[in-house]
Amino acid sequence: MEPLAKLFGSPARLKTIRLFLFNQDTAFNASEVMQRAKLSKDVARRELAELFAAGLLRKKGSHTPARYQTNQNFEHLAALDTFIRETTNVRPQDMLTLLRRAGTLRLVALSGLFTGTLESKVDLLVVGDALDERALAQSVRSLEAELGREIRYAFFTTADFRYRLGVYDRLLRDVFDYPHRLLVDKIGL
Repeated sequence: MEPLAKLFGSPARLKTIRLFLFNQDTAFNASEVMQRAKLSKDVARRELAELFAAGLLRKKGSHTPARYQTNQNFEHLAALDTFIRETTNVRPQDMLTLLRRAGTLRLVALSGLFTGTLESKVDLLVVGDALDERALAQSVRSLEAELGREIRYAFFTTADFRYRLGVYDRLLRDVFDYPHRLLVDKIGL
């Protein structure tokens, strides 16, 4: 269990807090929280009830099922938001372990969310051979559950990546012309 999870009581509480802080303008019901944070139904409901009782969340509208959103009037929202944003990260080795389930990785580049450039079109660029699209999507969803944010990603075969790099593809330029970080580079960029 990571240190922040111990401070906040459980990994489920930390995932739920991250989800709401990183998506403050979005309302979620219990099943959406369960799906996005990868929690069981009972755990998601318990965490929502606790965070609602603490004042971090407010109920939005009179919908059934209840929808929750970050309470903008929460006394410590700015401090908690800053703290969570500054301390939220996924270790590169953990990220690579998840991504390797999808196939042989030749290049993994982080940009956007991972470098603080929120205007970027892609947060994660994966190049590999024999990549299983469903396994890659599952790995990205696991990362999203840990981070509490949606990750915009793109993946290419090695041949397609080399072609796109040669024709100065706009998507690749958005990654490589701005701050980025290479976790794997077996192509030789």
